[in-house]
Amino acid sequence: MPTIPEKPDSCCASQRPVASASGGTSKSWNIRYFAIIAVLAALWWLAYSYILPASTWLTFSLLGFTAGSHLGASVEFFIYDTVKILLLLVAIIYGIAWIRVSLSVERVRDYLAGKNKLVGYSLAAVFGAITPFCSCSSVPLFLGFTTARIPIGITMSFLFSSPLADPVSFGLFWGIFGWPFAVIYLVVGMLAGIVAGVAMDALKVERWLQPFLLDAKGNYTPVAVEHGDVFEKLSVADRHRFALAETKDIFNRVWIWVIAGVGLGAALHGYMPEEWITNTLGKGQWWSVPLAVAAGIPLYTNTTGLLPVMESLLLKGLPVGTTLALCMSTIAVSLPELMMLKQVMRWQLLAIFVGLALVIFTVVGWIFNAISFAIL
Repeated sequence: MPTIPEKPDSCCASQRPVASASGGTSKSWNIRYFAIIAVLAALWWLAYSYILPASTWLTFSLLGFTAGSHLGASVEFFIYDTVKILLLLVAIIYGIAWIRVSLSVERVRDYLAGKNKLVGYSLAAVFGAITPFCSCSSVPLFLGFTTARIPIGITMSFLFSSPLADPVSFGLFWGIFGWPFAVIYLVVGMLAGIVAGVAMDALKVERWLQPFLLDAKGNYTPVAVEHGDVFEKLSVADRHRFALAETKDIFNRVWIWVIAGVGLGAALHGYMPEEWITNTLGKGQWWSVPLAVAAGIPLYTNTTGLLPVMESLLLKGLPVGTTLALCMSTIAVSLPELMMLKQVMRWQLLAIFVGLALVIFTVVGWIFNAISFAIL
């Protein structure tokens, strides 16, 4: 494989590459590349298919834990979910980045600005669903949308949907809970963004942006969209370099959350009393959903790190809607994100943002509890 150029220091996703000056790569390079990808894909599928028996053998045969013990169950769960989620993470990020490399943020912004609001809400939610899932990516793009004078409701649709409904989360949900759950979650995440956008515009919250943003909106001068002479058609090698760099970048930022999330999930799986969960939140009481939403706000993680916890809670008997409400609250409204947003929003807008999230996620939890029998 070609040498990957050093990436600039950034907490966000990889920068979009400019086409190679050489104008592409040889046909033989492309053939070797796709042959290697095919071999790696086969090895990936083989490894993914044998995670469970390998985890069982490592836990109870090699490490010698007692079958049926709480500690043994926790260790097996930890090994199994760690390997499974990391394998899914690498494959999905690389594949999505390879496809997404030709996307131009500026063109999307200009396109959204020229549409009516209903179309704009939907397009912003869809765009949020295909962008990287971390808040360090969504907040800067939120700033870009705002300074480009895109209506605040459309911008908020993006801000809500970006951490909730992204391709990585969709793939991980599919791999862990099955495709019906993944599809419904993706649709709900985008609908949440659309509803939030409509509500924000109805409340005319733009007046509660920080003054520097309002000034920037007033002084905005449109910038010409990139043309083909700037971003030429990317070769297979260019796409590979970008996808590999972005995979390394995102993986390095989220792997610790995977380990932490799996560790917590393993503890819940092995030691949390099933009776406590059933008696407290597991009977589908109406108040359990808003309580789960409120409990998720102080936490800070992303979908990748929270999935093992969700899986364990579901196995312990927590209703799917209550579990999902906790997940959505944790990844979409967290204290670190609010600290970042405080730099661009006044407290009135922050309060509406949090309150709207509480309402939307509570309603989503109630709906999922009502239809859970059909999706899990």
